[in-house]
Amino acid sequence: MAFGRSSRSKRPVEPVTLKILVAGGFGVGKTTMVGAVSEIRPLRTEERLTEAGRPVDDTAGVEAKNTTTVAMDFGRITVREDLVLYLFGTPGQDRFWFLWDELAQGALGAVVLADTRRLPDCFAAVDYFERRSIPFAVAVNRFEGAEIFPADTVRAALDLDPEVPVLTCDARDRGSVRDVLVAVVEHALVRADRVREPAGL
Repeated sequence: MAFGRSSRSKRPVEPVTLKILVAGGFGVGKTTMVGAVSEIRPLRTEERLTEAGRPVDDTAGVEAKNTTTVAMDFGRITVREDLVLYLFGTPGQDRFWFLWDELAQGALGAVVLADTRRLPDCFAAVDYFERRSIPFAVAVNRFEGAEIFPADTVRAALDLDPEVPVLTCDARDRGSVRDVLVAVVEHALVRADRVREPAGL
């Protein structure tokens, strides 16, 4: 049976798959962010906070929160026909940081989600990605009642390099989250090209 040109042009595209981490402090909205944008039912590993955990779980500023991620959140989004992102949300508490090295393997880049009311909570994530040269963007989650600061003010407070993207987002909104993820991918690819340039000279 002969196939025409039109049937050949409809051959399915094999998408490139990239791994992106979603990190930040406890209660900053990482699980919400992954869930808002995932086209599959997100995998969540949340457990209820208990009295036994109170001495080590700092709930200051997020007193209403009664669950915590103990391993990771996982979701997937197709950005284009040829580009799929796998999202891995990291646990935000100090006692689960030993999982970060496993989750970070093979990651193209990361989102550091921030809350301007508790900005120091994301210092550890920023430091982690800087030390390992993993490209990242900072996304300030717009919480109701939180003051909105210019990107330069947030950049200065976190002592970020000039090329690190700083954006605002609503972790509940699919379009807003998608814009952040696209910014992370673009930043990571630009940085990768910059690293490769000297080798090609």
